[in-house]
Amino acid sequence: MPMSVSRSRSHITAELTIRYADFSLDANLTLPAQGITVFFGHSGCGKTTCLRAIAGLEKLEQGKVSVAGEMWQCSDSQQFVPTYKRDLGYVFQEPGLFPHLTVEANLQFGAKRIAVNKRHVSFDEVTELLGITSLLNRYPAQLSGGEKQRVAIGRALLTSPKLLLMDEPLSALDQPRKQEFLPYLERLHRELDLPILYVTHSMQELARLADHIVLFDKGSILASGSAHSIMSDPKFDALFGDEIGSVFDTKVVAMHENRMTELDCDGLTIWAVGYIAEQGATYRCRILASDVGLSLEEPKFSTVLNRFRATIIDIQTTLAEDGQALVVLELENQQRLLSKITLKSLYELNLTQGLEVWALVKSVALS
Repeated sequence: MPMSVSRSRSHITAELTIRYADFSLDANLTLPAQGITVFFGHSGCGKTTCLRAIAGLEKLEQGKVSVAGEMWQCSDSQQFVPTYKRDLGYVFQEPGLFPHLTVEANLQFGAKRIAVNKRHVSFDEVTELLGITSLLNRYPAQLSGGEKQRVAIGRALLTSPKLLLMDEPLSALDQPRKQEFLPYLERLHRELDLPILYVTHSMQELARLADHIVLFDKGSILASGSAHSIMSDPKFDALFGDEIGSVFDTKVVAMHENRMTELDCDGLTIWAVGYIAEQGATYRCRILASDVGLSLEEPKFSTVLNRFRATIIDIQTTLAEDGQALVVLELENQQRLLSKITLKSLYELNLTQGLEVWALVKSVALS
């Protein structure tokens, strides 16, 4: 049974001014108190400093922090709730488990911080959700890096927080362990009704997890908005680079022969290779702009299975010195799709704003 932690649907607000000798942060954020908000940007851009300030671990020169209608900090009124009294869970880059305690004892350490009548999650629900039931009698030294982080998340959840903060929890894992770990974060996202602020500089994590995105650059906020709008905005091409693209939230319709999965995205059928999830499950897929071709007519004999009617709504030629252009498309379901093509193709096909085209995406290119 899905675990539900019902919270107020009010916002998380953070107005932060922090000054150091070699760095400053100015942020004014209003974030949804649900889903996963990802703080994204290059190393040293201020995303972890912002997260720590929300937790009360950084001193504000000026500003305030409010979560679900509860004021945690306000410089004007000199109000400050210390970190240990804030209803939050914090997962750091390193798990920080107690080496002399078993997994069960590490988890219970989090639960014991909260009075019984204030606990919103149960021990069994957390261990099942994170797949750590079989690890309870082990010690941290007997766990893999991914297992340690799952235990660290479980310990944070058992404090029954109003807000969960995660600071690059996968940064210490190699790529195979990251692939193993991501499904647990996605399950956490689906089944736990709890706002999460998640720091990363990984495009893969951003694309897989984010509902809302905050882009940081040199201590300032470049943008804050839904994952769909931010990731398909051509003006962030310089930040996302070769990994710029669009995300689609889909539902698995059916698995077909030849190991193909049929997905539905608001009436749009998308074909993906492999049996990627159970029928009826939700699945987020990412389509890189470099994997989207364009045609003036629908190809009648082609190996490309995903062929979408689309209208060109914008063309960015800021990549002209590289011989490329970024084309913004609107599909029939009103979702945006980016296509990165050569200037040669742009001019030879006479592609212009308002033109109807066919967008072509190989099934094997979906991620």
